[in-house]
Amino acid sequence: MKYYLAPLEGITTYIYRRAYHQHFAPMDKYFTPFLVPHTKKGFSTKEKNDVMPEHSPGMNLVPQIMSNQADSFLHTVEKLKVYGYEEVNLNLGCPSKTVVSKGRGSGFLADPDGLDRFLDEIFKKCDVKISIKTRIGKDDPEEFARLLDIYNQYPVEELIIHPRVQKDFYKNQPNLGAFHDAVEESKIPLCYNGDIFTPESYEEMKREFPQVDTFMLGRGILMNPALLDLIRMREKTDVKKTTDIDVTEWKKEETSRKMQSADRYKKEIHAFLEQIKCDYLEVGMGEKNTLFKLKELWAYMGQNAPEAKKALKRIRKSQSMADYDSASREALEDFIFF
Repeated sequence: MKYYLAPLEGITTYIYRRAYHQHFAPMDKYFTPFLVPHTKKGFSTKEKNDVMPEHSPGMNLVPQIMSNQADSFLHTVEKLKVYGYEEVNLNLGCPSKTVVSKGRGSGFLADPDGLDRFLDEIFKKCDVKISIKTRIGKDDPEEFARLLDIYNQYPVEELIIHPRVQKDFYKNQPNLGAFHDAVEESKIPLCYNGDIFTPESYEEMKREFPQVDTFMLGRGILMNPALLDLIRMREKTDVKKTTDIDVTEWKKEETSRKMQSADRYKKEIHAFLEQIKCDYLEVGMGEKNTLFKLKELWAYMGQNAPEAKKALKRIRKSQSMADYDSASREALEDFIFF
């Protein structure tokens, strides 16, 4: 099985990815938050920091580009090649209204003929691998058949599908019927993305799509950075469960393992957050902006600490790093992993 970390704008920066990679089960691929082409000769400082290979040691990093103009896309690819990249990812999934209003991200899906012409040009002229991250349409799942037919015409390296339409944002349930259609009809290797928040939800997707061997994790990792560790641990213990005759003894071992793992992961998440904090401060982010970044992470992680209401409130209201540190340690005590 292969696992990817989804790109989330403003969150999964090189600082987040580097800290994650050092403290938790490594991903097979990491993706940068989208780069929007511009006319500057080089990248901005922020963009450069995110794509510099030395900022992502030991990682298989793929830059993501958001564009609906072939020449701009190709120009950005040329800039990325200077850094040694051999694969880029096209963002056709972002549901943000500001993005969609410009016909980019999942907004581009509303113009299948224009998308077809765009893909035709970039695949003719581009000499690096191009993967695509897509939704199943802008307004209606019925749009997906036409989109998949277009994708199938090109040598797409990989098709990462988030089976929602743009107007869903992250509401409603993923449209598994549409993904089933992709499994049946796609000529391109597939990756599933969407609503994998627990080892159990991952296993449900594995049972639903036994042919698929690649999964992208996004909000689930932000909620619980140890999620992939737990998925891999679950796979190992499931093998033991099927081969162990003494089920009662196995259950005792599992309970003990979970308690020990929870303690270990609490310490690991603390170290992970400390590294993010120190790295942001070291690059000159400043205490106020670093606090904002940490609060943003806890907005996701807090969903796995429902009993830590007072501590989470203190995190939200903290105005100093000392206040934040105290509240963060307290919230971690109630963090739920299993």
